Amino acid sequence: MRQALQSCGDLSEIHTNVWTGVEDKSQLRGWRVAWAALRWLTAYPLLILRFMLTPKPDVVVVGYMGQVDMLILAPLARLRRVPIIWDAFLSLYDTVVHDRKLLGLRHPLARLIFALERRACNAADAVVLDTSSHAQSFGELYDLDDAKLFAVFVGVEQDVFAKTAPAALPERADSHIRILFYGQFIPLHGIQTIVEAARLTRDRPFRWHLIGQGQDAAEVRAMLEDDSFPNLEWEPWVPYAQLIDRISECDVCLGVFGISDKASRVIPNKVFQTLMSDKPLITRDSPAMRELFLDEDSAVALVQPGDPQALVAAIEGFAAASPVPDRQALRQRFDATALTDGWMAIVSAVAGRKVT
Repeated sequence: MRQALQSCGDLSEIHTNVWTGVEDKSQLRGWRVAWAALRWLTAYPLLILRFMLTPKPDVVVVGYMGQVDMLILAPLARLRRVPIIWDAFLSLYDTVVHDRKLLGLRHPLARLIFALERRACNAADAVVLDTSSHAQSFGELYDLDDAKLFAVFVGVEQDVFAKTAPAALPERADSHIRILFYGQFIPLHGIQTIVEAARLTRDRPFRWHLIGQGQDAAEVRAMLEDDSFPNLEWEPWVPYAQLIDRISECDVCLGVFGISDKASRVIPNKVFQTLMSDKPLITRDSPAMRELFLDEDSAVALVQPGDPQALVAAIEGFAAASPVPDRQALRQRFDATALTDGWMAIVSAVAGRKVT
């Protein structure tokens, strides 16, 4: 998003990093929650001062997670007559209540998050999600006018993830197929489907490599303890800069396989990173994925969510196939030019509206 906005014009950033050292916000506990909240809240006075002193912009863009940012910034932006674009990216309420099921529908905190998110939507001149499917759902949740909703793919840092070898499966003496998944082990990822597929292929020349930790890690650990998985390796964490090395070492990369409604509406960053890295990709079929992929995209296998046997069949298909064809046309749908064009259209539309 930052790179696309920089290509749209002069970009000034007013930002404080309050999440230093936090890998997964949902896993914060005890005093770390209080410390993070204190660091977060005490950052606002300086941010407000910097915004009021900066030269008046044509628009201001609030990024993820910007629910509270929106409420604090909105009156200041109105005072300066500057329109606001909120890159919501996803619904925090939908994530914690419906997808991750961390809170019940009637929980006071769930109701607070819903009210906060709805007010943030009302304060924005435009709300941006990652896919049209997601934008439609978000708009229905908060009863938003279609004219206020936009969608731009998440995309990828091309200078980081375009460094692997061609997509043909590497030749190795052991002839094993190396399969990689990395992520935060959240319900959307459907990590249980991947582990079950590894169990089904434990006597075959497949080598599964999992990288991640998070909400479903305990369930994954229990699955591994209940059975023997000589063909599976699990790394809890890999620095972001080293992900490209893991991708280059594998034969096939995995996307997501969760069965939730949210899983059908989003395209996770790992999908774009895999495609830019020129590796075969297997991920769940969904309306969101169909926004990116066309039927002729043979370098991508879309399978039924929650189906380990379909996942295994897709891997076998890649193993038996000829080298993956060139993906230039596919990458052009989410490369830097495509994202810049998407954001330029949003900025231009919002900047042209009268601020009241």
